[in-house]
Amino acid sequence: MSKSSILVFVAAALIVGAAAGFYGPRLLNKPAPAPVAPKVAATPAPTAKPVEVHATKVVLAAFPRGVAAVGSLRADESVTLRPEIAGRIVEIRFTEGQRVQKGQVLIRLDDSITRAELAQARANHTLAKSKFDRAIELQQKGFISKQARDEADNVMRVQEAAMDLAQARLDKSTLRAPFSGVIGLRNVSVGNYVQEGSEIVTIQAIDPLKVDFRIPELYMSDVRQGQTLEIALDAMPDKRYEGKVFAISPLIDEGGRAIVMRAQVNNKGGDLRPGMFARVRLLFGATQPSPAVQETALVPQRDEQYVFVVRDNRAQQVKVEIGQRRDGLVEVLAGVKEGDMVVTAGHQKIRDGLAVTVMNPVASR
Repeated sequence: MSKSSILVFVAAALIVGAAAGFYGPRLLNKPAPAPVAPKVAATPAPTAKPVEVHATKVVLAAFPRGVAAVGSLRADESVTLRPEIAGRIVEIRFTEGQRVQKGQVLIRLDDSITRAELAQARANHTLAKSKFDRAIELQQKGFISKQARDEADNVMRVQEAAMDLAQARLDKSTLRAPFSGVIGLRNVSVGNYVQEGSEIVTIQAIDPLKVDFRIPELYMSDVRQGQTLEIALDAMPDKRYEGKVFAISPLIDEGGRAIVMRAQVNNKGGDLRPGMFARVRLLFGATQPSPAVQETALVPQRDEQYVFVVRDNRAQQVKVEIGQRRDGLVEVLAGVKEGDMVVTAGHQKIRDGLAVTVMNPVASR
């Protein structure tokens, strides 16, 4: 083979080799292999620890239907003791704040003048009666006329009236309790000269007490005498008192369009006092028990209320519709049922769907 032929053969081989290197992978549609990274063992994701919460079960509780109002306690009877005649106080027969009985002597005024006037009136009456008796005998014998006898009778009656007047003035020098009750703070001392109508001391009958309150007129068809009500006092938040309506005003208060009512509440222990502010709940009747949760279970969000219900060890946020509140319980009209476990403490640590552990699963009280 000539030298030129050999050169031509070598050049052709080089061209074919270059074409095969460039077009070979494209014709087979296979990309060039990428470098392989070394394999690393996968680390498992950490498991979240359940959040500890306190929870109670939903229970059934009775919530009587009614309407709330505010009122004031009043004494069943109240009077300010005032003398009907002027005089000097010579004796005070009571201790401030003590209980007194009806008819008990409380104040004695100086009665020396009224006693003298009574003695004079009695003497004049005795003389007039004697003259009248003598006039009857003389008239029967014809020595005096019937008119003279009638004049003697008139004089006797005038003196009798004068005697009764003196006796009444004497009686009014002694001031007595008009009813049984608790006496207040006196404004006078022994030796004071008091005028007619001067304030001396108050007497309050405090068992039972009255409570006056108002409710909207739209409840007119629901109210009646003898209705039961509950009374709560800010001064005694842990106690409840029961009363009964005994009077309903026939007039509707035009200013507030309200029904004015009055009830009685027993005060055997004497804990209540006239003038105390009272929160009244007038009851319309008993109803079927409803699901109830503790107030601490509620999670308010804007104008809505929610609770966290524990199901399958997870907290589920549930919207609820609430009704009345009573003794730390809240009536639930919709959202949960009896027996559901609701979170009462730890809300700030949980969210919807989070795993939880209940620390004290007990029933609501």
